[in-house]
Amino acid sequence: MSDIAVAEKQWFGHPRGLATCFFTEMWERFSYYGMRALLLLYMVAPIEKGGLGFATEKGASIYGWYTMGVYAMSIPGGWIADKFLGLYRSVLLGGIIIATGHFLMAYPSIQTFYLGLIFIVCGTGLLKPNVSGIVGTLYSKEDVRRDAGFSIFYMGINLGAFIAPLICGPLGQRINWHYGFGAAGVGMTLGIIQYVAGKKHIAPGMARQAKNEADEREAERAEGKPSSFTTQEWKRISVIAILFVFSMLFWGAFEQAGSSLNLFADRLTRLNFLGFNFPSSTFQSVQPLFVIIFSPIFAWLWLRMGKLEPSSPAKFGFGLFFVGLSFLLLVPGAAIAQSQGIKVSPMWLVGVYFLQTVGELCLSPVGLSMVTKLAPPRIVGLMLGVFFLSISFGNKLGGYCAGFFDRLPLPKLFGAVSATTLAAAFILFLLVKPIRRLMGGVH
Repeated sequence: MSDIAVAEKQWFGHPRGLATCFFTEMWERFSYYGMRALLLLYMVAPIEKGGLGFATEKGASIYGWYTMGVYAMSIPGGWIADKFLGLYRSVLLGGIIIATGHFLMAYPSIQTFYLGLIFIVCGTGLLKPNVSGIVGTLYSKEDVRRDAGFSIFYMGINLGAFIAPLICGPLGQRINWHYGFGAAGVGMTLGIIQYVAGKKHIAPGMARQAKNEADEREAERAEGKPSSFTTQEWKRISVIAILFVFSMLFWGAFEQAGSSLNLFADRLTRLNFLGFNFPSSTFQSVQPLFVIIFSPIFAWLWLRMGKLEPSSPAKFGFGLFFVGLSFLLLVPGAAIAQSQGIKVSPMWLVGVYFLQTVGELCLSPVGLSMVTKLAPPRIVGLMLGVFFLSISFGNKLGGYCAGFFDRLPLPKLFGAVSATTLAAAFILFLLVKPIRRLMGGVH
């Protein structure tokens, strides 16, 4: 551990700046998942019930383009941070734009609905990759706490995602859709306030990052190089590119939680448990609840395993395997619901979300950590944007699949998703050794 790291204030054994990033991302995800829990349901709800009255296929398409855009904008967002604004100001500006978008959606008109979506897309592109970049600056590359730190950060993401549907969902479905959208804006505003208040705690990490970049440029000048990458750097960038494809397939399945699985909850699942009735959007809290419970366990597990810890590519493979298994589990539940014309137990979706959580914890926080380790320091923001682009394509793929909800038998739809991700997992396990050689010692 570096002398700088020792001198910094600690938060549960990690740099104090992790708390600032944790709560900033928690409130940003509160705003995103609170609105996402309502988005497709609002679009397909009848006009007389306050919705937009869109057909399922149209609503799913818009949902897919929107969620794709949220992550696709991470590319220009990372580039803007690297070249112009820096990490801190990019996150701050992004948060302000996101809050504005949610408040636009709180006003009931089709114009402000679409304009609000555009604002949220642009703001998230600035905030999402760069707050993860700030987390990366809190640790030196040799710091063994890095993966555990990203797992804790990931728990903050899911704390916001857990709370949001419990507040925004009932407000939107039971009172007024636009109250739910407005509540999401309030959450993002709280995130902005605490981010500004915690600036001093993330400053040491960003200073370290700036020093590393300056040292890198000075070394290049001393050796008479242009600013091109070394052979080893290109190999490591190629690993990010390879895992990009598998990440896209994972998120294509996983992100159906807000689309096809949300429709399954709303139309084909009993919305009561132990005598308690709940809105269908409440299911959106199940998955993040599991993440909150199991994130500390996974953070401890990676440290406990020591040299036996699976490599990043192997963890990606396990992520794909478990998300494929989750859709395989839902096939008989979907068959019962459609063939018998009944609403099935909510435990089918609870089981699906449990398996998906295991896969998520194997892949997502590990992916963020991997990018900050593999990417050359001067393009970390851009490479994080590339990683989020895989989530972007996955979201669009998930929205495309949801468009078949009314057109295909659900066992066939969910079975196809399962087969695709399980096959991808098998292929990735075969590629683990050659990928690790390209990583050049990075675990």
